[in-house]
Amino acid sequence: QALEEQYSPSRWSPRLDRDTVVQAHLAATAAGTQRARAGAQTSLHVPYGDGDGEKLDIYFPTDPSGTFPVLVYIHGGYWQCLSKDESGFAAPPLVSRGVAVVAVGYDTAPKGHMDAMVLQVRRSLAFLVERYSGIRGIYLCGHSAGAHLAAMVLSTDWTEYGVAPDIKGAVLVSGVYDLEPILHTYVNDALNMSREVAQRNSPMLCVTPAAPAAAACKVLVAVAQHDSPEFRRQSQEYGQALRAAGWSVSLLDLAGVDHFDIIEKLSEESYVLTQVREELPSSL
Repeated sequence: QALEEQYSPSRWSPRLDRDTVVQAHLAATAAGTQRARAGAQTSLHVPYGDGDGEKLDIYFPTDPSGTFPVLVYIHGGYWQCLSKDESGFAAPPLVSRGVAVVAVGYDTAPKGHMDAMVLQVRRSLAFLVERYSGIRGIYLCGHSAGAHLAAMVLSTDWTEYGVAPDIKGAVLVSGVYDLEPILHTYVNDALNMSREVAQRNSPMLCVTPAAPAAAACKVLVAVAQHDSPEFRRQSQEYGQALRAAGWSVSLLDLAGVDHFDIIEKLSEESYVLTQVREELPSSL
């Protein structure tokens, strides 16, 4: 019962009740994505594989002058809801500064299995690198379950994919990095993970010593003041594990936000995380 509560982010928001905060999140991200699509040059539903869910939305920079950095956004939804169609809301402040934004689709549960989701997100990056020669540095951004998937991307052995993505930074927002506790909660009803699946897909257990390229990759692990104590613990411990393995890590504890508006506010120019993200490409 206690674990159920710790892994129910909507219970911890002081702004709104449980159902309202989730509905507001869906509405805010969907509306923000519609605005982004209306205001940017896009390529929508670009297939990176044969599966139904294996599609990308690409928001091109206002002035795509040959080469440009790319921010790859991986959505949350506890691996079982949301989609790339609510994942473009953060594009406007970035495309106006010459950064492309890619929203990754993947097969959520119950259709998607955890192993498959991790593979899909890794393959989407390999596809981008092969398809777009103008990419000058990749930045990952993931929220909640998406932060978990982005963290799994950081542990990828790219020799298996025949590419070497130049991942220069990652912004991991309110993520889950150890899946074992989730086995014992309602979240696993749809995921149906065994302990083995949870272990091999836990970023905490897949931290690789930072290769020279990884040492140059800046990782920002962000968590909300009104995330649950378990979410806050997971972010802190994963950040510490990366740092101990030689990665360049910053931990950011954001005051006055909960599990949902910590990411919704990325559509705002003045928001601290937006500003941090805009600084990442300038460090090229």
